[in-house]
Amino acid sequence: MSTAPRLTALDALHRSLGATMTDFAGWDMPLRYASERDEHNAVRTRAGLFDLSHMGEITVTGPEAAAFLSYALVGNIATVGNGRARYTMIVQEDGGIVDDLIVYRLGETEYMVVANAGNAQIVLDALTGRVGGFDADVRDDRDAYALLAVQGPESPAIMKAVTDADLDGLKYYAGLPGTVAGVPALIARTGYTGEDGFELFVAPEHAEQLWRALTEAGAPHGLIPCGLSCRDTLRLEAGMPLYGHELTTALTPFDAGLGRVVKFEKEGDFVGREALQAAAERAESAPPRKLVGLIAEGRRVPRAGFPVVADGKVIGEVTSGAPSPTLGKPIAMAYVDAAFAAPGTEGVGVDIRGTHEPYEVVALPFYKRQK
Repeated sequence: MSTAPRLTALDALHRSLGATMTDFAGWDMPLRYASERDEHNAVRTRAGLFDLSHMGEITVTGPEAAAFLSYALVGNIATVGNGRARYTMIVQEDGGIVDDLIVYRLGETEYMVVANAGNAQIVLDALTGRVGGFDADVRDDRDAYALLAVQGPESPAIMKAVTDADLDGLKYYAGLPGTVAGVPALIARTGYTGEDGFELFVAPEHAEQLWRALTEAGAPHGLIPCGLSCRDTLRLEAGMPLYGHELTTALTPFDAGLGRVVKFEKEGDFVGREALQAAAERAESAPPRKLVGLIAEGRRVPRAGFPVVADGKVIGEVTSGAPSPTLGKPIAMAYVDAAFAAPGTEGVGVDIRGTHEPYEVVALPFYKRQK
């Protein structure tokens, strides 16, 4: 018996705007409102407004909250300052990636862990299972928040029209409490599009009021509503990993080229330490497959799971692929054998239904905004 997808607080509004809806990680979410290319380009050149209420918020409180999170996750959460955020991961004992996360420090002994929608329950269960022995509490706050995001170069101007919070002082990977369009919010600045932008955590009952206020404030700046489809092409251009594609339980952070998030120097033990130390040593002595960018010479679009080939052999696998509105060509991220990972490596292709299409190997990201 299938379960009906969950609805965000903005569901009726999305439908009134003519959104194409899709089941995503158990949620009914807007895929696009009109043209996903137009939505993508709006975020790159002006601004886009997203409903991200499917993300999973988990609150951790207590005198030993920081020590607990440093044990449960691979990062050193004790060094996160008040009002700052940290990108990190939670892994299995064998080092396999369970999810990538953002942890916000909201107060002296209060943290918010934001998990990907499809993994929120798994992360919640893992944290609950690991908290024994620590003076800390884990609370499921997924129903306590709606999450809106304004992304794009015009986002600071739009936000300044609806809040007097110190946006200029809000650094990248930070969050501060404030009032936006009369609504209490946690204003964050982490982004997942390659552009500047703001994420607004608010009570679900305030979501529609905030969406309408942002739409009105954004109209002179060219802001339009954006769905998950363009969010995927935006993050792909920015070389940002997506769980289930570039990150899985079959990979350690070192396999994914993200070993920097693992902090062996922190005090105390942490889940997966031994396996991750072995993975780090393996990566140093015999580099695993590396994550690279691929740009098509032709027009055929590679998809996740397609083999990457060279010299008649399979040398890797595509993890994400799509047409790039910014580059005007199909692009992909792929794990390839280290010998073929250098930018400019010749003779690399993607097997698209039996035809080896030529691709250029490039360094990630494909796109980087001008500061």
